[in-house]
Amino acid sequence: MTLLAAARSAGRTRVAPARPEGASLFWLLAAYPLWWALGLGVLAIPFVAAVAAVKLVRRKSIAVPPAFGWWLLFLLAVVLSLANLGVDPPGVVPETFVSSLPGATYRFGFYCCVTLIALWAYNLVVEGGLPRQRLIRLLAWLFAVTVAGGLLGTFFGGFEYTSPVEALLPNAVAKDGFVQSLVHPQAAQTMDFLGYETPRPAAPWGYTNTWGNNFAITAAWFTVAAFCAPIRTKWRVAAVALLAVSLVPAVYSMNRGLWLGLAAIAVFTALRLLVSGRPGGMLALGGAGCAAVLLVVLTPLGTVVQARMDNGHSDEGRAFSSERATELVVEHSPIIGFGSTRKTLGSGESIAVGPTPECPRCGGRTLGGNGQLWQVMFAHGIAGTVTYLGFALAVLWRFRSDHSAIGIAGSAVVGFSLLTMFYYNALVTPLLLTLLSYVLLAANSTPAPLAQGPETENR
Repeated sequence: MTLLAAARSAGRTRVAPARPEGASLFWLLAAYPLWWALGLGVLAIPFVAAVAAVKLVRRKSIAVPPAFGWWLLFLLAVVLSLANLGVDPPGVVPETFVSSLPGATYRFGFYCCVTLIALWAYNLVVEGGLPRQRLIRLLAWLFAVTVAGGLLGTFFGGFEYTSPVEALLPNAVAKDGFVQSLVHPQAAQTMDFLGYETPRPAAPWGYTNTWGNNFAITAAWFTVAAFCAPIRTKWRVAAVALLAVSLVPAVYSMNRGLWLGLAAIAVFTALRLLVSGRPGGMLALGGAGCAAVLLVVLTPLGTVVQARMDNGHSDEGRAFSSERATELVVEHSPIIGFGSTRKTLGSGESIAVGPTPECPRCGGRTLGGNGQLWQVMFAHGIAGTVTYLGFALAVLWRFRSDHSAIGIAGSAVVGFSLLTMFYYNALVTPLLLTLLSYVLLAANSTPAPLAQGPETENR
């Protein structure tokens, strides 16, 4: 009886489907709209990072992608900069070590989270637990999600509601502006720099700039999934249609950084195709680009673009923040920075601007809040800036000869991050997506295991 029971148990074990090792990562990306709707959004990332940490600790050996040492040095620079959290440079709102700690902890914590997830993903991909094509499809899916959120923000910009997570928080906490950005789902950010209120798509990424950042990153992988992998013709036609529709929220976001970034990605890709001896691909890309431009120019979308170009809006404020951040870090803490961002006592227009008890988040400009470069430089000094840039440049140099679809797309995303660091902040989701692009780029140069053959890859 014992042997019979054991045999039956073994049979049941064989029949039961095995849970994929990367299920947590899969559901983080595949179900991101759900996490956003629940009010979790980026708050779901630490849970997956905890799973990644446990999985990595349990491994007998951990594979490390090329250039990863630069990233670890950057994390070390972030830790060292915390020593200056209590230092107040001239002209900023006074803060103590304790009052600066939450923001610094948030940033360092998420730097660690995305690092753990990326390292775990790399090990899964190189060992076949997460086929490269599956990860590409997940990133492509996020492009569709971004377009859907963009359309929601464009045509139903006032859509918002109290999420379940928000409802569970104490009222004083839930009403905080920063907490609201994390747990309160809203379709768009409403601004009036055109002389009237206009919604700018943000769902499901919280901010319009984050939406634009993620739009460009995921668009690169959507293109790879749709046109560089064996799929049915009907899905390819649907992909073309989605790309055409995506122009609507991309234009109505009035996100000049996104427009510049997409143009830069297209030029970079065209040059790589030309260098690799594929002029046909370059011509196809050029034709698609011309079609997109004509579609914008010959429709009402062109009016939106012109209106945005005529209204600089944030240009002066960004210039003031960048110049002030550079001056303070160079003069007072050039090596390790100040550990976190700071709020200026005044703005570029008036020294009287500042926070009040009624509006603690109002007032001056945030030093380090107008681009990843300025944040890294101000918060982590030369040490952080050199290691952060060193990582990106080392990745681009290491994989400069990979002219495959993955190689070009991955390099384009990393190059895009270098361009947009002047006006986009990378934390949290853009940095995660960029590191996952780096994972694909690195894993593409690693021979695929037997378990991840062509049949598995293209299934």
